[in-house]
Amino acid sequence: MHTTYKLSVNQENTFDLNESDLLLLDEIQLSKNNFHVLKDNKPYSVEVVSSDFSSKKYKVKVNDSVYEVAIANELDQLITAMGIEKGRVKVVNAIKAPMPGLILEINVSVGQEVKINDPLLILEAMKMENSFLSPRDGIIKSIAVEKGNAVEKGQLLIEFE
Repeated sequence: MHTTYKLSVNQENTFDLNESDLLLLDEIQLSKNNFHVLKDNKPYSVEVVSSDFSSKKYKVKVNDSVYEVAIANELDQLITAMGIEKGRVKVVNAIKAPMPGLILEINVSVGQEVKINDPLLILEAMKMENSFLSPRDGIIKSIAVEKGNAVEKGQLLIEFE
């Protein structure tokens, strides 16, 4: 059984591709994000400008034209057909202590803009250091603890705007 992919280009055009279609491409990787592709004896210069692997969305430049490409495999297509929104998550607005511990370090300040996975603070619990990373992009609204504070399970640590 061949895996089939549905490609949406610029939210206007869709294409169905399978593994054998991909084998017909003659491509050479020139650098991490740059490729030289031959398709039907026509050369194409391809650059992956940006990629979001979790949502399977890419911005691709082909011969000086930029395209937004979304890739859906068979499971993605089934989930969409069932009306389920894949990847829909609750927005985290607060970080709470998952266990009792001691605040060793706070790496942010109120009003600071943070990106996903930026370090927020370190909590020592059961003789282990637990680093808390930002679950999303946002701005720090408040910090309810200070370095050296003992905290209880469920206690508010940081709030986002």
